Amino acid sequence: MKEATDDSTPTNRAPQAVINVAGVPLQEAGSCLIEEPSDPCAIVIIGACGDLTRRKIILALFRLFKSGGLPDPFLVVGTDLNEITTGEYREFIKESIEVMSGESPDADAWDSFVTRLHYLSIDPEDDSPYSSLADVLKQQLRAFRIPANRLFYLAVPPSQYVNVVRNLGKAGLAAESEDWSGWARIVIEKPFGRDLKSAQDLDTHIHQYFREHQIYRIDHYLAKETVQNILMFRFANAIFEPIWNRRYINHVQITAAETLGVEHRAVYYEQAGVLRDMFQNHMLQLLAMTAMEPPSVFEADRVRDERVKVFRSLRPFAVDQIHDHLVLGQYVAGEIGGQTVPGYREEPGVNPHSMVPTFAMAKVYIDNWRWQGVPFYLRSGKRMARKLTEIAIQFKRVPYLMFRNVLSERIHPNLLVLRIQPDERITLTFQTKFPGAKVCLQPVTMDFHYSTVQQGALLDAYETVILDCLLGDHMLFVRQDGVEQCWAFLSPILDACETCADREQSLHFYEAGTWGPRGADDLMQQGGCAWRLS
Repeated sequence: MKEATDDSTPTNRAPQAVINVAGVPLQEAGSCLIEEPSDPCAIVIIGACGDLTRRKIILALFRLFKSGGLPDPFLVVGTDLNEITTGEYREFIKESIEVMSGESPDADAWDSFVTRLHYLSIDPEDDSPYSSLADVLKQQLRAFRIPANRLFYLAVPPSQYVNVVRNLGKAGLAAESEDWSGWARIVIEKPFGRDLKSAQDLDTHIHQYFREHQIYRIDHYLAKETVQNILMFRFANAIFEPIWNRRYINHVQITAAETLGVEHRAVYYEQAGVLRDMFQNHMLQLLAMTAMEPPSVFEADRVRDERVKVFRSLRPFAVDQIHDHLVLGQYVAGEIGGQTVPGYREEPGVNPHSMVPTFAMAKVYIDNWRWQGVPFYLRSGKRMARKLTEIAIQFKRVPYLMFRNVLSERIHPNLLVLRIQPDERITLTFQTKFPGAKVCLQPVTMDFHYSTVQQGALLDAYETVILDCLLGDHMLFVRQDGVEQCWAFLSPILDACETCADREQSLHFYEAGTWGPRGADDLMQQGGCAWRLS
């Protein structure tokens, strides 16, 4: 018989459960942050002095380190054009963390973290120094007693992807072989090409050296907690999925609005515009998460299979009637937060006669059994009234003949809003009777904020994707067939917009600090949309 043990000491005591208003225990956030430790490895940032590294990557790594999310041991090697020493690079990283977090890093954590940081000056497009990178990596891995596991993060412009991948491959750094006995993974930021052909060409080049299981194509929107929660909300609650279809839903609005202009990205944005920058990736991924069928099991490839099925079911645009389904806009000077801001054509680096759209609303349809005939309105723009990303599901109006003799007003439809940022929440609006002898209806809203059950720090999107890369989990990453399906849907729209004879007349101007051009509101009113941004 097994001897009883004393579990009364603090080290053995189970954590206190947090109880919500229904008396159901809520999980401690800290226990859900990290599933399992990842393998010891080297993280190589190519483009280590660039804006993406400074604003996102290095802060995410430091926060992961503090929360125990990085393996032990680990190593960070930065490479870039800058001719600086490792000591100077460490100071650069410390200053970046201070600027982006708004505070100095914790001294003890920083002293431990900084010893893992190393720097090597390399031109990302010059192949000769990559053999030096391989030598430095081998030396450092031996010094830290780390297996030959390597994560390469491409924090460089998309135009450099092909050369960087080729140089890594030529130096043998992509190999998972006897020389490099550990795993090798590569992280690629969007955009994945600028059209279907360039996306396919990029994939061909990458696959010369890396196999599909080694490739992690990041769309950081998929890593946001509330985006992931769409699947849980739908498939872990029996009350919503039965009505998540054409019989009950009138339409869906998906919005990603920014108050920022093009900032430092004018050169890129002049080549991309809002459709390439937001729709090919973020907007269509949010659409897929909202509309996908339940996978047979919650595994990466099964979930990605269902997202790709949505892309395959998108109804092709009728190019000869494109203005009935698409509104494009460009911001002019206006006011945001009490500050006057310039129009897009006045931004530094922008062509003063630019026809590049900074706003788009598209009405799209999914031709499958669940969604046939239900319009999805996808809207994204810069310099809008406020920063906002949300999914609004408007249900069909009730057949209210029974109220015809007692109600004079129109009954508002039920509305479910999934707010992704900035204040993560879920709201459900429905009708109740206003107190009194007269029959009057009033809409009321049930409002759930994620912050009300938050018991500690959550991982942000970049922390989540880096952690998943280290764990080898592809769930939140985009597969190549999904990339190609999105481009196949969007490319005819881009061709029609960029080559049409009335391109200037098709671009609607809107004042910065508003919700976009009036034509977008007109498009939604035609579909009976009751939900308005405010």
